[in-house]
Amino acid sequence: MTPHIASTSNPKIKWVKSLHKNSTRRDEGVFIVEGAKEIASAIDGGYLPHSLFVCPKIYGEDLPHQENTEIYSISEECYTKIAYRGNSEGLLAVFQTKNRSLDQLTFGEDPFFIIVEGIEKPGNLGAIIRTADGAGADGIIICDERTDVFNPNVIRSSVGTLFAKQVVAASSESVYDFLEKHEITTYGAILSEDSEFYASPDFTLPTAIVLGTEHAGLSDFWKIRSKPVMIPMLGVNDSLNVSNATAVLAYEVIRQRYEYSKLA
Repeated sequence: MTPHIASTSNPKIKWVKSLHKNSTRRDEGVFIVEGAKEIASAIDGGYLPHSLFVCPKIYGEDLPHQENTEIYSISEECYTKIAYRGNSEGLLAVFQTKNRSLDQLTFGEDPFFIIVEGIEKPGNLGAIIRTADGAGADGIIICDERTDVFNPNVIRSSVGTLFAKQVVAASSESVYDFLEKHEITTYGAILSEDSEFYASPDFTLPTAIVLGTEHAGLSDFWKIRSKPVMIPMLGVNDSLNVSNATAVLAYEVIRQRYEYSKLA
């Protein structure tokens, strides 16, 4: 019989609520996923569900089944307390995290990586992951990590693609060593007199594009270790949102590789 929790003061409810904090998620090695589609994406991506909380008043009485997972029926009041967003179908799961290292990344002969530095807004990071998925990037590497990759807003804005992509957080130094080891050319989104138009380089070769935040741009570490490319800004503003800039560069990589494949 599925246990039912009616009180918002129940220890399980308090525990799930505590997982809204990045520090608690990291300490416990778990994260929250809301909604049937996102939960299914996490399971398909090989993540292990720890527990599942279902509000029958919202989701319906036909409770889902998942092997080796604790399932709880909860009241609407409890669901409102633990839900991160209001329209997630009355279904919330707690998953165990999986942390990849650079050495665990897999890729083909001409890899393509998207590297971001110092991204603070979860929505931007999620949108970048979604772009990486659409552009077929081999992976997303996060340097100077400032937002938890398992933040619920990252998961939501990535539309679940987080679970389908290789995502690694690592120091800039170790990332650069990884790129050097595998002879992957690094292109930094940098607006300077030395920057090439973003469509000029040959992105059909092993490629990594590196982007920083809109307000700070890339650090000096990446500026001196990357070939600078720029996206022209013809208005009064001097930069695009970082997720939009990622999309421009990533789809230029696709365009070149698609054209090359047609000619080959």
